[in-house]
Amino acid sequence: MISIDNVTIRFGAFVLFDHISFQVNPGDRIGLVGRNGAGKTTILNLIDGRQDPDEGRVVKTAGKEVGYLPQQMKHSKGKSLYREALNAFESVIDLKKRINSITAELGERSDYESKAYLELIQELANANELFEMEGGHTIHAEVEQTLIGLGFKLSDMERPVHEFSGGWRMRVELAKILLRRPDYILLDEPTNHLDIESIQWLEEFLGSYPGGILIISHDRAFLDSVTNRTIELSLGKTYDYKVSYSSYVQLKEERITVQNASYENQQKMIQETEEFINRFRYKATKAVQVQSRIKQLDKLDRIVVEKEDNSSMNLKFPPSLRSGTIVVETNDLKKQFGDIKVLNGVDMMIERGEKVAFVGKNGEGKTTLSRILVGEVDYTGGLKMGHNVELGYFAQNQDEIMDGNLTVLETVDHAAVGDIRTKIRDILGAFLFSGEDVDKKVKVLSGGERSRLALARMLLQPFNLLILDEPTNHLDMHSKDILKKALLAFDGTLIVVSHDREFLDGLVDKVFEFRDQKVRAHLGGIYEFLQRRKLTSLREIERKDKPVQAGAGSKASKTTPSKATPSKAANSEDIQDTSLPSNKEQYEEKKVQEKKIRKIANRVKSLEHEIEQIEEELSKMDEMLMNPDNIEGMHVYEAYEQLKKKHDEALSSWEKQTVLLEKVSAKRK
Repeated sequence: MISIDNVTIRFGAFVLFDHISFQVNPGDRIGLVGRNGAGKTTILNLIDGRQDPDEGRVVKTAGKEVGYLPQQMKHSKGKSLYREALNAFESVIDLKKRINSITAELGERSDYESKAYLELIQELANANELFEMEGGHTIHAEVEQTLIGLGFKLSDMERPVHEFSGGWRMRVELAKILLRRPDYILLDEPTNHLDIESIQWLEEFLGSYPGGILIISHDRAFLDSVTNRTIELSLGKTYDYKVSYSSYVQLKEERITVQNASYENQQKMIQETEEFINRFRYKATKAVQVQSRIKQLDKLDRIVVEKEDNSSMNLKFPPSLRSGTIVVETNDLKKQFGDIKVLNGVDMMIERGEKVAFVGKNGEGKTTLSRILVGEVDYTGGLKMGHNVELGYFAQNQDEIMDGNLTVLETVDHAAVGDIRTKIRDILGAFLFSGEDVDKKVKVLSGGERSRLALARMLLQPFNLLILDEPTNHLDMHSKDILKKALLAFDGTLIVVSHDREFLDGLVDKVFEFRDQKVRAHLGGIYEFLQRRKLTSLREIERKDKPVQAGAGSKASKTTPSKATPSKAANSEDIQDTSLPSNKEQYEEKKVQEKKIRKIANRVKSLEHEIEQIEEELSKMDEMLMNPDNIEGMHVYEAYEQLKKKHDEALSSWEKQTVLLEKVSAKRK
């Protein structure tokens, strides 16, 4: 058990935590939530011993180990993947060194009867026994098996860790935690820079982990999948909910409602008490009552209401030129870095107004293709950008793109051209930069502030094609919802590279999957894609895509069929389901089919919205009919029956359209 006992943290006069207490028990899966700056990472640092409280204490059961995956990771440059993972067994390795040292010393000595010699013999026996208990003879096999189970190849073992992308480095840290098998795992934004498949693997791993888990994340779907308890940090206090994130949101709304009512009642009582004190302060006959009321106010535990963040990023994309029908078209596009092929023979077409997602494992070329489209990376093969295409690009590496020595205002001012310069402060205000915030240097901004600044800078020009590479990293849930709403209203063409399923859901209508140096198109939203690919877990994708590796000992590798001899049925299904058109005739045929599917899908959505509205009206009328005093005349009953008939007709139409959509979609496959 881990106990946060009456802990207080101060920064000067500012109180971050005010005597907070809670426990983390074995089997708990806790989501730690709160606004930026509420102290979530500080909690993890306290538990891990990286920070001490000003008051109170953090108590951990003796002998229990904590594994901490911080948001920012540091690796020794040049250290290989295998050596980095082997650090998980540092104590075992040190023990082996001591065994070797004692053995060498004993071989050089001849005082066999001396006390010192016998003590060395005993120490060697104890060390060997401990080495056996710690599984010292199998650590190298465990490291190899674990890394392969997490998706690394045997050829990766000697590669320097710093050569891997952020998502793969995250897997290295997870591998080290796995190998150590700590009693408690602390994760700070673990899904940042992870691809969808990695997140699904992490969800499965955490779901079966026997120890306690404490997670900080802005990924709503991830929290709902993993957590069974939510602790909110707010105004220096903690609120503990024994539910996952979505249920917590509902319960919090109820808490705030009750809190507001209590606050208003208390304020009314305070006002009445103060009026009494002021009225009778100088009357001798009321002196006792006045002093009693003054003491009452002094002892009062005043209710503080959390102010809801009603400020929002008022994103509104400026009008732009109408682009050509075909916005992006590639033909046999290829890209490799040295001997490593990233993209090989990519054929892709994106039309005006489409909103598409780039998904796939880290390192499969999503960002590379985005940078090729922007013109930052060279390539071979064909690439054609459509007529009148004005491209805006949001890159995930904001630290490299923006000058840290410039202020917020200067950063936007340098990008602005023409009349838009007169609206710079308005745009910054819409992105929550106001007052002295605009004079802050970029280098002191948080990750979320940098993302907002980059988005603000992108709005200075009227783009009709937006390429957003991980735009939600470091954005809190409120900001993500607002950005998504703005992108839904964007009338141009959108390409989003993202791992955030909740963000992509309802936003994109086509998914481009990056796999094995190819790009394959899937019609429909992100969850339809995941269902079609049956990505219920990382092990599922391993079975579909990965060859058996020699020495692999994980369950995934043992059940992995050889990629060299796939079944004919699997190959046929894959080609029919995901291959892109290779000529114009196939493209036109597919285009007609896709248009038909979109039309039916839009009709289904429209009917769902209509049914929802009718059900709301029926619910209101049900409440009215429950109280006969509210009913005047028979027209109410007639209206109710007509509404029920309309509901049944809409429901029947929805069922027919849904069946039709399934049939048409099956034909396309």
